[in-house]
Amino acid sequence: MTSKSPLWRHRDFLRLWSAQTVSDFGARITRDGLPMMAVMALSASAPQLGLLAALASGAGLIVGLAAGDFVDHTRKRPILIAADLFRAAILLTLPLAAWLGLVSMLQVYAAAALVTAASALFDIADHAYLPGLVGKPLVTDANAKVSVTESVAEMGGPALAGVLFQWLTAPIAVIFNAGAYLVSALILAGIRTPEPPLDKARKRRGWVDGVVTGARAAWDEPRVRILLIMTAVGGLFGGFFSALYVAFALRGLGLSPALLGLGIATGGVGALAGSLLAQPIARWIGVGPAICVTGALSALGTMVLLLSPATPVGAMTGLMVSQFLGDAFGVVPLILASSLRQIILPQTLLGRVGATFRAASGAAVVVGALTGGALGQAIGLRQTLLIAIAGLLIGPALGALSPLWRVKTMPVG
Repeated sequence: MTSKSPLWRHRDFLRLWSAQTVSDFGARITRDGLPMMAVMALSASAPQLGLLAALASGAGLIVGLAAGDFVDHTRKRPILIAADLFRAAILLTLPLAAWLGLVSMLQVYAAAALVTAASALFDIADHAYLPGLVGKPLVTDANAKVSVTESVAEMGGPALAGVLFQWLTAPIAVIFNAGAYLVSALILAGIRTPEPPLDKARKRRGWVDGVVTGARAAWDEPRVRILLIMTAVGGLFGGFFSALYVAFALRGLGLSPALLGLGIATGGVGALAGSLLAQPIARWIGVGPAICVTGALSALGTMVLLLSPATPVGAMTGLMVSQFLGDAFGVVPLILASSLRQIILPQTLLGRVGATFRAASGAAVVVGALTGGALGQAIGLRQTLLIAIAGLLIGPALGALSPLWRVKTMPVG
């Protein structure tokens, strides 16, 4: 992460990085804004919020199942641009519906699902595109740099979402996100580095074969296999949070949308710290141990919010501390695990393996969101989220008992 990195002189990486940064800001506005709109403008219940999270994650699951073979046999940059343009078009339907007086939970459900589907395709293509753009020796450095600006977006995006959704009507606020995707597409259009040639000898064999090939490649490599298991377990219990976190902060702790956005933005500060410390932590205790230990610390950090008193100062303090710790430790395993996969596996399989991870996470989050929504209604938001935290500790524990724990340095690609 120093100025000596050759990536600072790589103009097309800087373009990709800039496009991702702009897109990340917009994505945070929608991620936190749509549940805010559902709670504030449409009085959504806990099961409805669970369904909203489940539909969004389910869209990611479907794309994860279908997109891997397509991405591995297609130029990646046009996919990234098309995904940006599609997301912008879908989001622009919300203000249009608002002007016509037609906004409903059904449209919020549809917008969340379609935008998430396009985001899943973008992420899968981006994961496969990056090693070919910068070269495998620079993958970890590139992922760390991208994570830094994702962290900045995590700081600014939720705070901006809270302010926009409190000061403006919710659908109008979404226009900012649509504009961000349009800017991202324009920047991506300026990249000139040729992509590695596609393997003409290997023809597309359909999405079923892509799913099977991606799953087999992930499962046959022991270090990637445990990462897949950890992703699924994390998605299952993380789904509880995606369904109930906003409702708990707004209803359980009495925070306003603006304060919630500012509190979530504190997580961006933590994520920024984690982005800068990911490689030093990996050098200090090893790549595998860093993934497992920081994953567990991230889960424990979120407990602070649930123990916070429902007073303005207590709730805001708990939210900020929880967000900082959860995101600071949570971003480290994301950087290291993604880099490990990109280096270990062949370039020609990255799209399909990335799709497998997306599908596993999406399926788990769907189940978790629906279960979390039902449990939140039955036993309460706080109790359900405590169960989620306990579940989030399972993945790191399994990782500590696997070959991943013995990975001390990043393999040479």
